[in-house]
Amino acid sequence: MFACCVVFFLLTTWSSVDCNPSPVLGDVVVDRVFIPEICVREVKNGDNVRFHYNATFIDGKTFDSSHQRGASVGLIGEGRLIAGLEKGLQGMCVNERRTITVPPHLAYGSTGAGDVVPKDTTLVFEVHLLDLWNKADLVVTKTITTPKDCKRSVMRTDFVRYHFNGTLLDGTTFDSSYNRKQTQDALVGEGWLIKGMDEGLLGMCVGEIRNILIPPFKAYGEKGSGTEIPSQATLVYNILLVDIHNRKDDITVENQVVPESCTRKSVAGDYIRYHYNGTFLNGITFDTSYQRNSTYNTYIGMGYVIAGIDQALLGVCTGERRRVIIPPHLAYGEHGAGNVIPPSAVLVFDIHVIDFHNPNDTVDIQIIHKPEVCNETTAVNDLVHYHYNCTLVDGTRLFSSHDYERQQDAMLGSNKVIDGLDEGLQGMCVGEKRVVTVPPHLGHGEKGAPGVPSSAVLVFEIEMMSFEKGVPPGYMFVWLEESPADLFEALDMNKNEEVPQEEFGEFIKLQVAEGKGRIKPGLTMDEVISDMFQNQDRNKDGVITANELKLKVDEDKEREARHEEL
Repeated sequence: MFACCVVFFLLTTWSSVDCNPSPVLGDVVVDRVFIPEICVREVKNGDNVRFHYNATFIDGKTFDSSHQRGASVGLIGEGRLIAGLEKGLQGMCVNERRTITVPPHLAYGSTGAGDVVPKDTTLVFEVHLLDLWNKADLVVTKTITTPKDCKRSVMRTDFVRYHFNGTLLDGTTFDSSYNRKQTQDALVGEGWLIKGMDEGLLGMCVGEIRNILIPPFKAYGEKGSGTEIPSQATLVYNILLVDIHNRKDDITVENQVVPESCTRKSVAGDYIRYHYNGTFLNGITFDTSYQRNSTYNTYIGMGYVIAGIDQALLGVCTGERRRVIIPPHLAYGEHGAGNVIPPSAVLVFDIHVIDFHNPNDTVDIQIIHKPEVCNETTAVNDLVHYHYNCTLVDGTRLFSSHDYERQQDAMLGSNKVIDGLDEGLQGMCVGEKRVVTVPPHLGHGEKGAPGVPSSAVLVFEIEMMSFEKGVPPGYMFVWLEESPADLFEALDMNKNEEVPQEEFGEFIKLQVAEGKGRIKPGLTMDEVISDMFQNQDRNKDGVITANELKLKVDEDKEREARHEEL
């Protein structure tokens, strides 16, 4: 049928052209059986075409068909097709169907074609145009949608991730990344892609949707690709750019909001608590700490987190907010992370720093107010009465003694409060006000407490209301002056050589009243007297004798001596 068949690919411009019927072309009769609604380009001389056909005689007998061996390819105007068919193809649109009747003198004439086509035979071709291109065609791109804010576009050597639907020019789908539920990932301009795709992706922004029309000679050419892309096929891609980065990229910090007061910035080795939203460049969230209602806590600069986060959290202030864009080689790389983060994904973290501390931190004490007259200050073993407000570093309120309409009481040094607060309460005057910042290792630690997050730095606003001087551990009463030379004689007020509890109690009350001694704070006088008397009445007969009476210091010495003997 053909003088010569040549395989080639097609591309077209994207301007609309009206398709006008041409019933007779120099004795060639054309019946336009189907005309597509949109015709962006018509066949003309110099174009390459790819088409299917059925060839019959006037009586309807078939003598040839491309459907059995694959579409035919031809170059228009070069004499490679029979003259009548070439005329009948002129002006066709892709997907148009025509019946072309070719008289003998524009077909095989008086000689015919071997045993297949007799001489002087009129031929009828039912043609379906599949593809159309010209060797002068370029890659044609058309932007469908583009994001409002495009800070970066694709350049050569960039690595891109994109979704696509790929069709032939007649609309036949040959591939789709959506069906695989996985993006196409590639370096641009490095030979990973067909040349037309390399060109078509240039200048795209993340979130942009673009149509790319690629002529065969910038696609898969004469060889095609597998069974899906035939020889000399024009390819049409609908592209959604998901991601872009370059192997030279470092992290990028944006939208930084730093508190006005920033007295300290994080360094390597600090332990930090922060909230975050993690998204891809297209805005899709892959993780967020807010949904868990719990900060992410970690050491920084020590490799406990991905390199980009390690870097991004250095030099931040408490309360700071920042957006960090992390290229994949500083995130999860080519392997991604499970089913959550795909390979080679750029990650975007919107971070809010809640607090940070260092394991070497000590309690920080700021004196807000101190009375001019301060004759005595709190110390270990004292019973203190104070008001407080407790917050996180960001000001989140946790507890307040004012909520209970009473003062808070604590015996210093007796593990009644967290270590950092105990330290902050020492050395205070009545009426003094302090702000005490307690690192977690001197607070509630990694486990936290009811109402207190794990590893939280706590801030206490303290006002000392009053305090009672204490006694050493194990003591119920201490002398403030020298004790009597003969203590039993002093106790035995009626000189009957025995001291009942009533007499013992009167003596202790007198010492306290005269300022010669004090009892353990937090207990009533009667509780102290009862405890002390029971301790001295060693035979439990209700009275203390001279042989039974011993000072605690003497008891301790005897106990130590017995220990040494053992």
